[in-house]
Order: sequence, then structure tokens, then C-alpha cells
Amino acid sequence: MKAGKLSESALKRSVLKQLHNGKSFVPPMVGGDYAAVQAKEAMVVQAIGARCCGESLRGMLSVYNALNNLACSGAKPLGITMTLLLPTSCSENDLRRELAAIQAVCDKEEIPILGGHTEVTRSVTEPVISITATGTADTQIIRPGQVEPGMDLLVTKAVGLEGTAILAIEKEKELLERYAQPFIDQAKKFVDYLSIRSEAAVAAQSGVAAMHDISEGGVFGALWELGQSSGVGLEIELKKIPLRQETVEICEFFNLNPYKMVSGGSVLMAAKDGNAIVHAIRQAGGEAVIIGKATDSNDRVLINGDERRFLETTQTDELMKL
Repeated sequence: MKAGKLSESALKRSVLKQLHNGKSFVPPMVGGDYAAVQAKEAMVVQAIGARCCGESLRGMLSVYNALNNLACSGAKPLGITMTLLLPTSCSENDLRRELAAIQAVCDKEEIPILGGHTEVTRSVTEPVISITATGTADTQIIRPGQVEPGMDLLVTKAVGLEGTAILAIEKEKELLERYAQPFIDQAKKFVDYLSIRSEAAVAAQSGVAAMHDISEGGVFGALWELGQSSGVGLEIELKKIPLRQETVEICEFFNLNPYKMVSGGSVLMAAKDGNAIVHAIRQAGGEAVIIGKATDSNDRVLINGDERRFLETTQTDELMKL
């Protein structure tokens, strides 16, 4: 199999078909990045995050990946647990460095590390980190697969922030051949905007129907999965999808498509009244924009001026090319 996110066909064929979920409240599905069960007084929600790209950033990125997936359910986080698989080439200093990065994110997000498992194994050649975020919702959660024809589709912040930060940090030497240091430093700062908790919390209180963290596969992948989970068509205005100039230029330098690049920090939303969600997020100090609508067709279409083309199924993330 190819490196990167498992293809949708393989996921359906070899994973989802094998699962028998009993009383799980949210059945596993394409685009369903969290699970929930009904406890006595609340819904208990869990989400898993893992990042293999960005060697110096994987601990931090894995935590944000898990927390962002959890936020898309509308749940409030209680804490995280983690699994660290380390190669025999790792030292205790390497272990301390990975834990320090994870703890720094937890301190910033004001959540505890509840526990975990750490093991040194010959089965891996680089550290593998898996984070599980646990949270609760009072009565109900925002479930995947709830997009209806006619709903507005929104994107928060700008797409490609996570991938841009990874490239600026990991490929700084190459980028300095073309760009000035202040430009690269600005792109590095995108790691400060990888949480979606604030925007997701505001949207959850403002009538959002569905949310999907834009992670591996970029906004094109998230759009496809949102359409698949709800069985709706899409009409998306390509030029309305927000991009930072740093993202555009760095992707051009490496010949990457920013719309297919990992985009932690941005969330895709669907709502009957998209303008109300945009207004609420902006009132709270965030950024959001309507990029299109859900339709009752089977077609998922990208519109760029007079050009119309079909959205493809989720592809391997662009960073995997490097």
C-alpha cells in the first residue's frame, strides 16, 4: 500500500466492513473522526490523532490532530492519553524532547495528560506517536453525515497552515535559496494557529450541522469525505477557499497543491445559515468564509470562473511527495 492516509476504498473494504460496533452511538464511517457512547449523565467522546510528517513537530501535531477531531463533535476535552513507540536508536534525551513537546501543547490548551504507554521496539525505525483525546458533551454531539442539500459550506482561518509550517521548519535551508528569513519565519508561526477549539465551540452554539477537521488530504479530501458521509453533492467556488500568501509561494516552490495539503487549524463546516456562523465566529475574533453549498446531486464540483471540474476522491497528502 502507498504511504499516507489509507485510501477510501481500502478503508471501506478492509476496515469498516470488519467492525461490529454494538451500541456505539456514532458508527465508524468515512469522515467520522471520533466515536461517542452514552454514559449515565453525558456523552463520552474520543478521538485519535497521529502525525508521521514533520519530524521535529510530530508530538505537537498529533495532539492538535486529536483535539481538533474531538472539537468537531462539539465535546469539551477532559485530557489525553498517548502511546509512544520508540526505535532502539532513540535515547532518553529524545524521549524527554518528545514528551516536552506534547506537554507544551497540553499546557497551552489547559488539558492534562491522563496517562499512556511508552515502549522501545525494533518494529519501528522512527518514533510513532498516537494521541487519544477524551471529552464529554452534555446531551448530544454534532454527528458526521448530517449535511443536507442547500446547506452552506464554510472554511475557517486559511487552508494549508499546518503543511506550510512543516515545510518552513523542516525545509528552511532549501527555502532560503529563494526567500528572505522574515518570510520563512512568518510561515513558521503558523504552528501557533493549529487549534480549532474556539471556532468549533462558537459554531456548535450557533446552529452548525456538521464539522470536519481539515487534516491529511487537505480541503479537497475533507470536502469529499463530508459529501460521502452525508450522501450529498457539492458546488465549491475554488477562489473563495482562503489561502495565505506564504502557503501559495511555498507550495509553488515545492510544486505542491495547497488544496491537497494537510491543513490542521482549519475546519470545514456545514450549516443552514452560513452567514450566521460566519458572523458569530468573526464576533469571537476568528475567521470564516462561505465557499459553496451542498446539493441534491451526486456531483461534487469545483468551480473556477467558467471552468467546472469534478472533485476527486481523497488522495495521498501532498507532503508525502517530499
